[in-house]
Amino acid sequence: MYRGTFTALVTPFTPDNQIDTEAFRKLVDFQFDNGVTGIVPVGTTGESPTLDYDEHKRAIALAVEYARGRGPVIGGTGSNSTTEAIELTQAAEAAGCEAVLQVCPYYNKPSQEGLFQHFKAVADNTKCKIILYSIPGRSSIEIGVDTTVRLAAACPNIVCMKEAGGSVERVNQLVAACPPGFTVLSGDDSLTLSFMAVGATGVISVASNVIPREMSELVSAALAEDYAKARAIHRKYYALMSAFLRLDTNPVPIKTAMALKGMMRGDLRLPMVPMSDAKREELRGVLAGLGVV
Repeated sequence: MYRGTFTALVTPFTPDNQIDTEAFRKLVDFQFDNGVTGIVPVGTTGESPTLDYDEHKRAIALAVEYARGRGPVIGGTGSNSTTEAIELTQAAEAAGCEAVLQVCPYYNKPSQEGLFQHFKAVADNTKCKIILYSIPGRSSIEIGVDTTVRLAAACPNIVCMKEAGGSVERVNQLVAACPPGFTVLSGDDSLTLSFMAVGATGVISVASNVIPREMSELVSAALAEDYAKARAIHRKYYALMSAFLRLDTNPVPIKTAMALKGMMRGDLRLPMVPMSDAKREELRGVLAGLGVV
């Protein structure tokens, strides 16, 4: 169902802490002009925890408007409240999203049965395709393989998993257990090639905010089973992918990189704060070494 490179968009802000619509429009154009398959507004990379509901819905609607039908818009509408997830999902559907990204509920730590009922309730209240998002590093639990299989069987519109647990073995398990047509996307740029080698079909990418063409070429090569080309791109940009993960919490490094490249301001909303000067210069060095800045 979902194959290719889908950019987890940042949300740019103006100096007075509002959504910078002009920078956002330019970012969406930059993505499609450089070959990405689709875009994912207002996930964690888009600072969903600190956008209020009106801003959240508006950012998704703006992404649909700016995409102009050039590729799928997958709205980030997950929540640890089922009611809120349904409300945001229905708003994304009304705005024109073809799919939504549903993160594993965080902090309240539901059981696997609770996860099943949560995602089923969302699926039952929308016609959108649903991409599940398992990220135990942020939510402290993962969506079990058996639970995923149950959801795919019970809900025809649950069609994909964004897998960010860091395990190639888990991708193997998902691909083997889930029905034909259910796809797996990498949730970590640096693991995209490894995941695709065992059956994943692409990535929801942070790095493609700043290197969309390169990430698209990596994924396209892997889909074509041209692993020599895919490995070459992976090796060239691995240091940057790694820097985005290790230097600070997402989206601090990617927004910093985009500011260094002159694409937009790097403003963040509290409790996220700018990188230290030392880490910023380390990131600048990685970007400069690759010719990105």
